Amino acid sequence: MNTYIDHTLLKADASLTQIHNLCEEAIAYKFATVCINSSYVESAVDILKDSNVKVCTVVGFPLGACSTKTKVEEAKQAIADGASEIDMVIHQGKVKEKDFQYVENDIRFVKQAIGNHTLKVILEICNLTNDEIAKASQLAESAGADYVKTSTGFGSYGTTEEAVEIMKKNTSSRVRIKASGGIRDAETAKRYIDLGVSRIGASAGIAIVEGTSSDSNY
Repeated sequence: MNTYIDHTLLKADASLTQIHNLCEEAIAYKFATVCINSSYVESAVDILKDSNVKVCTVVGFPLGACSTKTKVEEAKQAIADGASEIDMVIHQGKVKEKDFQYVENDIRFVKQAIGNHTLKVILEICNLTNDEIAKASQLAESAGADYVKTSTGFGSYGTTEEAVEIMKKNTSSRVRIKASGGIRDAETAKRYIDLGVSRIGASAGIAIVEGTSSDSNY
């Protein structure tokens, strides 16, 4: 289960010391990545350089409403700093306006900017209807995304089984699914893995693999 986990610390007040500890934990538990804010990417890359743990960072986070140009430049800089994976937040307002060309281009231009690096598109399901989750998943695949992801962990609620099922039905096997937000124990994590998710975003990664529980929101 450990290789499914993006070990996450995205709090606004996260310190370099906490990021260092996060990286050491990820090495010890052999997690897939650490998921952190972009100001810490270079430091994390240095700490993890002799391990197999990758660095994931976020773009347009947590609202997704900044301009495409801003997202592209943020993503390019993160890759230049050594990030391997980008989790970008979709423009939810444009989804609701049915400006689907904008939404698709927003994703496509970020993917083009990062090339072969992994792009996960955060839908923030708590703000979307089921039909909007379905359409956003389709647009993410059309734009070349590697994953669709449920949540930022900063919304009114996190991942749900219903949303994951909708995302699965509206993407091909090429696109993987990341579930995040509210997964705090091994039982819940296993349930989502059994549903078909390929990655779990959680700050409770240690509790998950040790079979305990956590009160973390992400």
